[in-house]
Amino acid sequence: MSNKAIPALAALLLFGSGAAWYWWPHIAPTPAPPPIGVLPSAETGPAIANPLPVPAATETQTLPALAESDAAFNAAALALPGAAALRDRLRPENLIRHLVATIDNLPRHRLAVELRPLEATSGVLQIVGDDQQATLDEHNAARYAPLIAIVSHLDMHSVADLYKHYYPLFQQAYLNLGYPNGYFNDRLVAVIDHLLSAPQTAAPLTLVRPKVFWEFADPGLEARSAGQKLMLRLGNENAAVVRKKLGELRALVAANQ
Repeated sequence: MSNKAIPALAALLLFGSGAAWYWWPHIAPTPAPPPIGVLPSAETGPAIANPLPVPAATETQTLPALAESDAAFNAAALALPGAAALRDRLRPENLIRHLVATIDNLPRHRLAVELRPLEATSGVLQIVGDDQQATLDEHNAARYAPLIAIVSHLDMHSVADLYKHYYPLFQQAYLNLGYPNGYFNDRLVAVIDHLLSAPQTAAPLTLVRPKVFWEFADPGLEARSAGQKLMLRLGNENAAVVRKKLGELRALVAANQ
């Protein structure tokens, strides 16, 4: 099994995560990790909605410990052909933990800056107008072009295979967040569904700046989660690429697909 698709999962779900702090940098406290819990069962928690195949013992034994997984995981990420954009963007420390934490937080209103797996998106926010009346410049979407290019060429079957192979580490990281009866793949599917439900807008997005940071002028849009706001900021063309790939991934990791 090739490890070259590992960074694809990071790029697909979190390619713009740095931008979430670049424009609306809400800071959430880092939860204190409790002792590692157990998988949910009829006795300990809710049933698993999207179970993944249980890996063979020999396969699990080949995985590094979560605390020691950075070297292998990061090396595989940089080995991906065409991953030059990730080379300078990936934050190498505790990458699996940070991927899991950020995915878990995407449907929330706040994201923990210190847990982001990618550096902030380069470039300056482009607007049309001034502080009194402004819209998001359609050219702002070009800031995401390098990582969108990676996403558009992903083989989602390979991504899903690698995700399943490394799933025990993702699961452990999720338990450590404070979900002793949680199942990370259920959370991943729920987050994908949440991102796919982000509204699509035809008109330029109107912005206001009541204090320091730009906000959506539409209160309904401003009330959206961090993940859905990111989908809006990508621009319709970029968001369409992400929606397609998220749909492909969901079909490969969700039950009854």
